[in-house]
Amino acid sequence: MKPVRVATLLWMLLLVPRLGAARKGSPEEASFYYGSFPLGFSWGVGSSAYQTEGAWDQDGKGPSIWDVFTHSGKGKVLGNETADVACDSYYKVQEDIILLRELHVNHYRFSLSWPRLLPTGIRAEQVNKKGIKFYSELIDALLSSNITPIVTLHHWDLPQLLQVKYGGWQNVSMANYFRDYANLCFEAFGDRVKHWITFSDPRAMAEKGYETGHHAPGLKLRGTGLYKAAHHIIKAHAEAWHSYNTTWRSKQQGLVGISLNCDWGEPVDISNPKDLEAAERYLQFCLGWFANPIYAGDYPQVMKDYIGRKSAEQGLEMSRLPVFSLQEKSYIKGTSDFLGLGHFTTRYITERNYPFRQGPSYQNDRDLIELVDPNWPDLGSKWLYSVPWGFRRLLNFAQTQYGDPPIYVMENGASQKFHCNQLCDEWRIQYLKGYINEMLKAIKDGANIKGYTSWSLLDKFEWEKGYSDRYGFYYVEFNDRNKPRYPKASVQYYKKIIIANGFPNPREVESWYLKALETCSINNQMLAAEPLLSHMQMVTEIVVPTVCSLCVLITAVLLMLLLRRQS
Repeated sequence: MKPVRVATLLWMLLLVPRLGAARKGSPEEASFYYGSFPLGFSWGVGSSAYQTEGAWDQDGKGPSIWDVFTHSGKGKVLGNETADVACDSYYKVQEDIILLRELHVNHYRFSLSWPRLLPTGIRAEQVNKKGIKFYSELIDALLSSNITPIVTLHHWDLPQLLQVKYGGWQNVSMANYFRDYANLCFEAFGDRVKHWITFSDPRAMAEKGYETGHHAPGLKLRGTGLYKAAHHIIKAHAEAWHSYNTTWRSKQQGLVGISLNCDWGEPVDISNPKDLEAAERYLQFCLGWFANPIYAGDYPQVMKDYIGRKSAEQGLEMSRLPVFSLQEKSYIKGTSDFLGLGHFTTRYITERNYPFRQGPSYQNDRDLIELVDPNWPDLGSKWLYSVPWGFRRLLNFAQTQYGDPPIYVMENGASQKFHCNQLCDEWRIQYLKGYINEMLKAIKDGANIKGYTSWSLLDKFEWEKGYSDRYGFYYVEFNDRNKPRYPKASVQYYKKIIIANGFPNPREVESWYLKALETCSINNQMLAAEPLLSHMQMVTEIVVPTVCSLCVLITAVLLMLLLRRQS
């Protein structure tokens, strides 16, 4: 057994008393911790360009792989929906700034659209000045409202022409094109942006885009495509970090990191070494896959061992997991000024051996199975269960595993329950309360957590799920061409947490909950009246001008008849 794995297993065993308790109604959650976050802790919300902006072909924007993927009309997205308009945020910047101010957030995390800035994806070919202007004005608007921009360079919407010409992230040349794109962004916006994220959840981008085909570009290169894509993404991240470090850091004094999403993996049987190893393996294949090269210079040993062994059993001369050269390991190690973490839920993990005859795949390579506890609160999405205690454990794991890095939580949130279109989202309030409190406990444990980004500001396009899942603090009426926004109860609750910078006392926290539900009842009435308001708007926009035109026409005819009689 490798030393690093022994250390990790020992760390997991230290949690045994808590783990056992958590299985019996989670009393560790029952001991709610009232207290404050550190002074200067940053609170925010997030979004991404493709999911919210719309204006997919406006003002010089080039097509992205997601534009092509959703336009194919082959049932790749629920309801064959697209994000051609989405939340229409491209035309609603000032309106959305007002929502951010209403929430009292310190920062707003959003992404830049690579094909909006570089229509072909290649800087040397064309720079879209209208795209530069749009994001520059958005950044200025945020800063004028005392909201710090945290900017993601790439959130899955690769320029389509890079996919067509080079095969997208299957081609190592993407690292250089990404570096050039990143340099453009640092040059154009770096005087005002001090927090950069290179990639958002690259594991999902690689796995769903190049393994399962559920996401753009929709390739099913089982057991190979995702590892190659990830390899090139890690190189691209390092290129961007070094470029900033060499050229821009001394002038701009900013930070560059990456945002990695991972659920917590809890061993089913904490007395079984095989389950403990499987849970560790789950975390290394999930978080360690990208974090380990950045913090330690290479892939986790367990990934190299398992994928290498499976590859040999499948008759391959080389491992399906690519290899970094010594020079590349040195170049990649240390390329992060902070660790961005995204987290939504937890899974129980137990070992399961998949025979090599089943063929290569990411799932088979891990030799484990994921389970859920039927007693965990079900939030409506098939995959998302509310398990707050897993959040604290993941934060502490990352803190220990990667040498006490500054951590920014970049994604954490809950979707709607059972296609609910009501604004009284008390289940989201309970989710926020539980998860944020577990984060506070992790800080008390010693985790160096600098900020928290709740996901997300608005209901938006949710990739292959279309508009069926709603993660927003603000309900968006997608059937209305104006895409009006309505605050949910969670807006009031999250705002109170931000203003208080934590949880002051039981009485006050309970009053937040009651006030939030009271406010949402009024907002629900407004939402219920929306069809009538839309009808009245239609009357105003169509019927009234038509009647006026008829009146003018009738007046003209009567005037002509009167003139004829007089003559």
